[in-house]
Amino acid sequence: METLRADECVEIAVVERSGFVESRHLGAFVVLGPEGDTLLSAGNPHALVYGRSALKPFQATAIIASGVNLTGEYAAIVAASHTGTDDHVRLVRQLLHGASLTADALGCPADWPGDLKAQDELILRGETKSPLYMNCSGKHAGMLLASAANGWPTAGYLDPAHPMQKKIVEVIERFTGEKIAHSGVDGCGAPVHAMSLISLAKGIRTISQASADSPFALYRAAAAVASSMRRYGWIIEGPGGNDTIVIDRLGLLTKQGAEGVMVMSTAKALSGNWYERFAKYAGAWKSRMTTVR
Repeated sequence: METLRADECVEIAVVERSGFVESRHLGAFVVLGPEGDTLLSAGNPHALVYGRSALKPFQATAIIASGVNLTGEYAAIVAASHTGTDDHVRLVRQLLHGASLTADALGCPADWPGDLKAQDELILRGETKSPLYMNCSGKHAGMLLASAANGWPTAGYLDPAHPMQKKIVEVIERFTGEKIAHSGVDGCGAPVHAMSLISLAKGIRTISQASADSPFALYRAAAAVASSMRRYGWIIEGPGGNDTIVIDRLGLLTKQGAEGVMVMSTAKALSGNWYERFAKYAGAWKSRMTTVR
């Protein structure tokens, strides 16, 4: 299996330096309307992609839906790719404490904080790398907490056959409406799943639009994740991070992943005037794509 080929991509952006086009960036994207209809796509939106960290909203939803009542900052850190500031690490430690566990239980690799100030302070204190500072430690702590709360083994919680990982697969397939096509191992050691770009978009749309008043616990869990991500942008990445900037300035639910994956969603339908401007923009894009090909 493989992701989309170069001939299935379009030119998304170019980088100019001193009037010279220095690089061209190829990819694919899809934009969905409030009802899940495709408003615009470029490249092959049906090609498979690993969601990488863009899957964290699904994983966080599964953790909460497993019976762990996480809201606010705690729901946000589970969905985060944090930069390891003291405030990020405090939240991770508190999740572990709730499971009566320490950092030794984390299955993610040891790392330095992504935040350079936090990294410098760590070095000055004479400390070294730790799984706590790895950007996925919040997700891992959440998985451990859910495992402990349900009486599942905390050892081996990253095994695809573990109940926690099975719950995550169930949530992904429920929200995307698509069976997972392929599974592998992410950089943090957790399972990572491949799906079409359009299905990934549909799944994020479902999480973004989930209601806290839903009669279904799974959708209430998704609503808790979405609202927490929007409220605590600083947790989702960190100062100056792309996700944090987009969330804080635009109010979008956004999550990026490795290898150029990124999802974004609004909380509600936009105005008719916006759609008119979008339609005009979409027409320009389609015309430009014809030229690029």
